[in-house]
Amino acid sequence: MYHMEKIHAPTPEALMRSRYAAYVLKKADYLLYSWHPDTRPAELDLKDDNVKWAGLQIISTELGPDGIEGTVEFVAKYKVGGRAAKIAEKSHFVRQGARWYYVDGEVEE
Repeated sequence: MYHMEKIHAPTPEALMRSRYAAYVLKKADYLLYSWHPDTRPAELDLKDDNVKWAGLQIISTELGPDGIEGTVEFVAKYKVGGRAAKIAEKSHFVRQGARWYYVDGEVEE
């Protein structure tokens, strides 16, 4: 299990970047830890995942007026079986106490 109880991303963008790094490093435990309990999957197995992540570009970030909600729009490039692809998403985050969580995302086709 991933133990980061005392370390928290200070912004939605910082959490997005740390989650991207977790996908690159196949750290499913951190991804689950940083996922909001209301939308978190029961498990996440990345061991057999053959995705090779190739870069993250942050398009925009927005913090809600209440300071407890935020969005990060990004494009992540990757390869599967040698074929290049990308995912574009607008991710939603929420802060509870001092901690930001990933809630969900709208994937652009």
